[in-house]
Amino acid sequence: MLGRARLRAVTPATALQQARERERAGCLPEAIERYEAAIATADRLGDHTVLAEALRRLAVVRHHRGEADEARELCLRSYGVALHIADDVLAAEALNTLGGLDLTTGSLEEAHETFLQALELGGASQALRARVEQNLGIVANIQGQLTEAVARYERSLDAYRNAGDEHGCAIAYHNLGMVSADRGRLDAADCYFQESRSFAERVGDVHLWALCLVNHAEVHVARQRFEDARQNAESALALFDQLGVRAAKADAYRVIGMVYRETGRPALAESRLRTAIDLARAAGSVLGEAEASRELALLHQAMGRNEEALRLLNTAYRLFRRLDARVDLVHVGGKVAELEGSYLALVREWGQSIESSDNYTYGHCERVARNAVAMARALGLDEHAETTILLGAYLHDLGQVQVPHEILTKAGPLTQVELEVLQMHPIWGIELLANVDFPWDLKPIIRSHHEHYDGTGYPDRLKGDEIPLEAQIVGILDVFDALTTTRAYQAALPVERAIAEVTRLRGWWSDRVFEAFLKVVAVTAAPQPPPPAPPATSAAAESAGSQ
Repeated sequence: MLGRARLRAVTPATALQQARERERAGCLPEAIERYEAAIATADRLGDHTVLAEALRRLAVVRHHRGEADEARELCLRSYGVALHIADDVLAAEALNTLGGLDLTTGSLEEAHETFLQALELGGASQALRARVEQNLGIVANIQGQLTEAVARYERSLDAYRNAGDEHGCAIAYHNLGMVSADRGRLDAADCYFQESRSFAERVGDVHLWALCLVNHAEVHVARQRFEDARQNAESALALFDQLGVRAAKADAYRVIGMVYRETGRPALAESRLRTAIDLARAAGSVLGEAEASRELALLHQAMGRNEEALRLLNTAYRLFRRLDARVDLVHVGGKVAELEGSYLALVREWGQSIESSDNYTYGHCERVARNAVAMARALGLDEHAETTILLGAYLHDLGQVQVPHEILTKAGPLTQVELEVLQMHPIWGIELLANVDFPWDLKPIIRSHHEHYDGTGYPDRLKGDEIPLEAQIVGILDVFDALTTTRAYQAALPVERAIAEVTRLRGWWSDRVFEAFLKVVAVTAAPQPPPPAPPATSAAAESAGSQ
């Protein structure tokens, strides 16, 4: 009670100063108490200037603690008070903070407009200009406009220096470190993070200090300085524990997990990455959960746990797609592109592993995938369809892992029973992926690439346009590659003879697919010098269609 009595006795300005000091020291409960005291005292005494600033600063603290609704309400109150007393700078400060709140919820356009309004209203203030330029730099960085982001951050740094604001300089250096890391300029990122950390320690901003540590740790990982990365991340974790900031703790655990993964300690890596996912999910940090899920997927891929890796990549992809923006400078579009690269690498590796036990078929999926993308372009399909076809081509024969090896490598004709077993592989491929939901619809390719336009294919005897276009593309290239490569049951045909054989079977595919096939193979298929070919028989065609 005595402590509260002392808080009530101080002036509004003194209470505001005390609250700010406690905030920078990372003592958020005490900071909240002092901000609330400043608000109450300023409201009672009619000190609207202090009231507007205390409301805004409390909004920032509530935001750091994940209390988004309370933060927005406080910020709107601050803006209203500032307008009431016609203080343009205070009103612009409130708008700038509101724009920052919009960033965290993914409202990128609203944030950009709000920042521009703040700059127009209060741009005469050097300190305010520094903060708004900083936030416009964040918007540019999120949009992938990294050159503009750097220019904004540099203008922000100049304004902070002119205003004599060391804390602002710490933030600007941190921003420059982040964008430099995004651009792959790791030496520059090193220097910027060191400067930011030095300023943050000097002014006592524990939260920024910890962010510098964990983001610098990611640079250390990229440079394979793993011990430095681990020490930074663990120091950051201790500071985040002190602050009670769960989402940021998730980032620290993620980096520690990455270090353990890259240094060959998979059990420790999995433990730390799962902790990162759990913490991010509990804190409502969509991007934190997405990033940790992706890193765990890469660990599972390295361990050969392909299905688990794909499930985690799918989780990460869905989460990234929910994000339009992030306040701490992640270029989400770049992250999605990076994630799609991880998908391709995993699916490609999995497809190659299917073929690795059979010298005859090794490289089959790679060739089919390459030509399938060329056919998709010839048909004018969009980028999403191209990716679908590429990944589907790599996995189209996934179900063959269930087919006995002696059937796949049999030199002579298959018996009826053996043929029926082989023809189950499209269904088995679907079953293997039953618990995996791809962002691209790969399963129709896997199930239907042996269906024929005339209704003679398998496993469902689909006919005509019942067969997905993507499955037809992979199907015709599957046959062509089987004809032009040596298999256990046949020698490779010259390209011209293989095209003639596909032409003989053209009733298996639609006219547009067949015509696109002819355009592609005329450009991309290089003739192979095979041994003397046996006479073409219907058995060869049947084998090509079934395998």
